[in-house]
Amino acid sequence: MPKNMYTYECNQCGMSVNASCGKCDTPLENDHLTLDDGTVVQISKCPSCLGKIKSPLCCGEDMTCAV
Repeated sequence: MPKNMYTYECNQCGMSVNASCGKCDTPLENDHLTLDDGTVVQISKCPSCLGKIKSPLCCGEDMTCAV
């Protein structure tokens, strides 16, 4: 696993995933997106092609990323 691969881990069960962009194979970075109503959503984004996805879920909660 590359040193800069971001790992998401479930705080409840310990399940973890490594996430990289399917287009350019760049490791995704943890980030947040603020919606129009002020709600903050945890996302994963590609720093290269700027794609974004909702961060992975496990045990009904967002998995966390220690950067």
